Amino acid sequence: MRALVVDHSSSSHLELAEVPDPVPAPDEALVRVEAVSLNYGEAFMVDTAQVPEGSVPGWDATGVVVRAAADGSGPAPGTRVITLGLAGAWAELRAVPTATMGTVPEAADGGAISTVPVAGLTALHVLRRFGQTLGRRIMITGASGGVGRFAVQLAARAGAEVVAVSADPAQVSVLEALGAREVIKHPAEASRPVHGVLDNVEGEQMVAAFNALGPGGTLVSVGHSAGQDVVFPVGAFVATEGRHDRSISTFFLLADPRADVREDLTWLAAEVAAGRLDAGITWRGDWSRHAEATAALLGRRLRGKAVLEIS
Repeated sequence: MRALVVDHSSSSHLELAEVPDPVPAPDEALVRVEAVSLNYGEAFMVDTAQVPEGSVPGWDATGVVVRAAADGSGPAPGTRVITLGLAGAWAELRAVPTATMGTVPEAADGGAISTVPVAGLTALHVLRRFGQTLGRRIMITGASGGVGRFAVQLAARAGAEVVAVSADPAQVSVLEALGAREVIKHPAEASRPVHGVLDNVEGEQMVAAFNALGPGGTLVSVGHSAGQDVVFPVGAFVATEGRHDRSISTFFLLADPRADVREDLTWLAAEVAAGRLDAGITWRGDWSRHAEATAALLGRRLRGKAVLEIS
């Protein structure tokens, strides 16, 4: 099969090459890939040589099952699916555990659905950590990115008053259309305290976002797009009236290797297919244009998701 293979001698650190077909484990299905979506994190890891030479990277992909899992745990051959894994998506064939695979409506746009796994699941699972969000204020930093866009929409649908943080003035109307009640350039500009923060940025924005939490509030750190250290001033954690019982937690989507996300993936895919969730694709093309896509992503020239179609 053909795949995008890590080649650190190349300017893009990737090369289209012939590699052996993957051999599925008993609980894995073999999937012919239709489209993949790119995440900043995986592109950064490839670009900075954190991914081994000769490996096939990629987390998110849609495709069609060509061989069902030997243990009978997954969908039958011919089923359209959405898949998630720590590697192997940027290829014509992918072996993927059935526990991290959801089904896709037949008429759905595979490219749009491919944006769901990492970004959509992260947004969904972090919002669940906040508990009941109906009528509560939820702040999303980095709101114009992949995770941020899904989080804004899902939080608004759950009845939250969404405070979206984006430094790009062009994103104000976009984020308002997705459900944001308040769009600000920096967490320090929040008009009132918030119950929860989904932080995609870290750095000094994370400090300001923590400061915006009300009593009992939680900040969940998801990303670190700022590339800055997080330095809290003296007294930041002193509990006072209106500033007590606040917490910070970290998040990793696949922390539990036994995690079963098939129901969540299937639901999110159906919502995107029905137009109830906007995937926010801002770049799309054949996978032969991978260097162009990753350069735009790493250069912060994209607001939303990039999709490669496997020809």
